[in-house]
Amino acid sequence: MGIALLRPTTLKVDQDIKERIKRLADARHRTPHRVMLDAINEYVEREEKREAFRQDGIRAWEEYQMTGLHLTHDEADAWLAQLEQGQDVPPPACHV
Repeated sequence: MGIALLRPTTLKVDQDIKERIKRLADARHRTPHRVMLDAINEYVEREEKREAFRQDGIRAWEEYQMTGLHLTHDEADAWLAQLEQGQDVPPPACHV
């Protein structure tokens, strides 16, 4: 990220959080600013992954509703058991 892309913003936190951030920053030889940036970056990355996972689930549910294709629990469990035993087997075919 280039310096020209950075824009200042304001974040209001209570005194307790401010002090806790300062203690963490001191312990890690970082600035409180860096600690807060890292925390925000980690949060955004985690939440983006969570949202992508949620959207994948929604798409899978919609596809199932349209096609009816699925595996039973027993079919999936048997396939996973083979993988655990070191067998390189393809997943079973989905069916209606």
